[in-house]
Amino acid sequence: MTGKEALLKAFDRLFDKAATKLAVECTENEKEDAKRSFEERFAKLLEALTQLEVGELPEEAVQGMEESIDKLSTPDLVALLASVPLAGQAQQLLRQLAYQAAEQRLLEHYISTAEDKYGGN
Repeated sequence: MTGKEALLKAFDRLFDKAATKLAVECTENEKEDAKRSFEERFAKLLEALTQLEVGELPEEAVQGMEESIDKLSTPDLVALLASVPLAGQAQQLLRQLAYQAAEQRLLEHYISTAEDKYGGN
């Protein structure tokens, strides 16, 4: 089993646990749509994990994830829902920050290597 297959199998189990926690009934089509959406959001990670051969995720790990779903309070759920759209924006801001830091380092490098023989500082 690949790492991708292991994660998708765990997704199915955790999806069912979360639906039960929220008392939400989903059709198989809705579940498949949710899984497809998960696969799209994590496409690069899942693609990389196709190269990794693993067994199933350890039962203790999946049970721990299920328990964490059980422990979520209503405010926790609301906070998770509120944070999902922010995650993409936060990634974009981090990219901008990294770009600015790289620009700054490049400028500092050019300044440090500049020729000052003919009137430079």
